[in-house]
Amino acid sequence: MKIVDVNPFFTPYNGGIENRMYDTSKLLAAKGHDVTVVTGRLSDDSPEEERVDGFRIVRLKSRQIKIYNPPFISSKGVLETLQSIDADIVNFNYRWAPSYTKALKAYDGKKVFTYHNMWGEGTGITARFSEINDNKFAKALETFDHVIAVSDTVRNDLIARGYSPDYVTTVPSCLKCPITAGPGTGDYALSLGRLVRTKGLDYLIEAMKDVDHKLILCGKGPDEKRLRKLIAKYGVSDRVDMKGYVSEEEKSRLMGECRFFVMPSIHESLGLAAEELMAHGRPIVCSDADGLPDTVGAAGYVVPKANASALAHAINEMFSDQAKVDALASEALKRAAYYDWNIHLPVIEEVYGKVLSGEYSSSDARR
Repeated sequence: MKIVDVNPFFTPYNGGIENRMYDTSKLLAAKGHDVTVVTGRLSDDSPEEERVDGFRIVRLKSRQIKIYNPPFISSKGVLETLQSIDADIVNFNYRWAPSYTKALKAYDGKKVFTYHNMWGEGTGITARFSEINDNKFAKALETFDHVIAVSDTVRNDLIARGYSPDYVTTVPSCLKCPITAGPGTGDYALSLGRLVRTKGLDYLIEAMKDVDHKLILCGKGPDEKRLRKLIAKYGVSDRVDMKGYVSEEEKSRLMGECRFFVMPSIHESLGLAAEELMAHGRPIVCSDADGLPDTVGAAGYVVPKANASALAHAINEMFSDQAKVDALASEALKRAAYYDWNIHLPVIEEVYGKVLSGEYSSSDARR
């Protein structure tokens, strides 16, 4: 198959969508498919075209407004580029770039949309804007021949909104790291990821008022200054160590040595960080946000989201109950084995094949 994967951001921008695109493009190319990624140029010195790991990357001239992370981006020639490539099938991944949405809506070839986040995902005013955007995007969504959801939670939410069960297939994002049990010898809890409000870190920092152990918090994002102020406000600077960005080597060491991982998200369609920690054999304390409980399965100690006292209780119990930690760690390794592209990549190929044969089409969108 001649496949095009479209997203306004791609490596060296590294987010969940971009990592999934890179992994699937490399693996599909290795299986003999002709794969091209169409994306935006993130800087003037970015190459307009390059080839890596068996697939081609086409970078379009773009304009960015950096008021949030990721920034607002507009790219030129999206539709014209897709038409010139003349792929068998196009997969689109993004709902917040009108220049891309307009082009993909107008594109009359075979196409699939991969739905990565919850509908209306966000907090406060961001949630309202997100809901408005998704309601508007719905008109474009129904022009696609099929939808791939990254979790059953995302799929079920779309079905509840009136989309046909036959129109949406679940294919989770999978691990790129090997499954190896870490020693878990560190006397600290770990949390890592983008520092944004949807990650629920406010409640984690508040919870640390009632915890006498250490939390290491890694990551960068627009909420960093506000979170540092919260650490000072709650008087937990002796217990919460904000490390900011850490190298891949340091990140791997922390994941393997931490006693457990904490993921207190307000929204989480899947939970890629939880997958990584489970691959290191580490148990998870997480909220009941969206797809997180399904992601961690029996490897998780699940608490209500936006609840600092419940988080504090769970964290204290994990520090005091080694047997519980060991049991959840064993389940983590079992659960991590499910997130293997050898299991799930064939499902993507099957979806593409059914779209090409006409078995899946946009006429299936609504029940």
